[in-house]
Amino acid sequence: MDRLRDLLVSLPLPRFDERIVLTVDVSPWLRSDAACSPLFCHVYGRSKEAAQIIPGWPYSVVAALTPDRTSWTAVLDAVRLRPADDAAAVTAGQLRQVVQRLIAAGQWRHGDLDVLIVMDAGYDVMRLARLLSDLPVELAGRLRSDDRALRLPKPPRVYDPKGGRPPKHGPEFRLAKPETWPEPAVVTMNDTPRYGKAEARAWDRVRPRLTHRSAWIDLDGELALVDGTLIRLKVDHLPGDRDAPPVWPWSSATGAASVDVAFVRSCYLRRFDLEHTFRLFKQSLGWTRPRLRDPQAVDRWTWLVIAAHTQLRPRCRWQPTSASPGRRPHAPAPRSPRPGSGGVQEHPPPPGQSGPCT
Repeated sequence: MDRLRDLLVSLPLPRFDERIVLTVDVSPWLRSDAACSPLFCHVYGRSKEAAQIIPGWPYSVVAALTPDRTSWTAVLDAVRLRPADDAAAVTAGQLRQVVQRLIAAGQWRHGDLDVLIVMDAGYDVMRLARLLSDLPVELAGRLRSDDRALRLPKPPRVYDPKGGRPPKHGPEFRLAKPETWPEPAVVTMNDTPRYGKAEARAWDRVRPRLTHRSAWIDLDGELALVDGTLIRLKVDHLPGDRDAPPVWPWSSATGAASVDVAFVRSCYLRRFDLEHTFRLFKQSLGWTRPRLRDPQAVDRWTWLVIAAHTQLRPRCRWQPTSASPGRRPHAPAPRSPRPGSGGVQEHPPPPGQSGPCT
């Protein structure tokens, strides 16, 4: 599998203004009728009425996002989670290996912008930022807005005749209490055709208050400060005039300007393209169709599906295109990889000859 991983990162990858953007998420292989198969986990499965806990194999997938609107992704790695695994530790190790492979393949060089990794609320983005702080990466993930409390930077140190240790953190910042919010460092507003007015506010150097509990219980000494940029995204309405609750992404970068906030916002919205990839895997490529029992056989089949998806994705669309000055380049309409749709070649091209772009 390592040779295939090295091959995937050596292929042409999509970029956002010469910057690589990755995303990570978990998709389960449900096997409710084979609960005695080895190394099963209990994962969430959707039904017509409500979500259920179903036996299955969860897979953590890392993919590179594309800046266009085709929803294609470049899958780079997949790891099966075991019952006793620490999901955050496995994700950190997986992301570390992917970034190191990108560097070894020459996809990232010294002087390039940091690789941006976006994720949803199921990940402890602040812990991952600490675990990957030695790599050229920036992590951005959504926080749950259920009255979570963060901390602002400590105030400037002033002389206190009573002495004592200066404060480590500043005042409290609660996502659900606007009275605890100071003035934001960045405010951007723009009009969108589907969501009305979109507003983004950003606060610099917002951190969690870490304690020697949970994932930090085994750390010796004083806990480090994990500073970042807290962003609040709010739109007027969702399609269908539905109410739109605010979204709170947190980025591990500090000192962000308005252009940086807008970039994180747009890349976070593109993160949902990986959900379309999971649907393509399961509905069109038959990822979860075989009734396998051996976890190693499941891993091999998963990588066969990833290889097939790599052959189908339109790599030519990620290369620079020429266009007249002042006009945007025209991209051809994407084809479906389903059989009979014209998106799959009936005969592969001869060795050494590249086939047409689909």
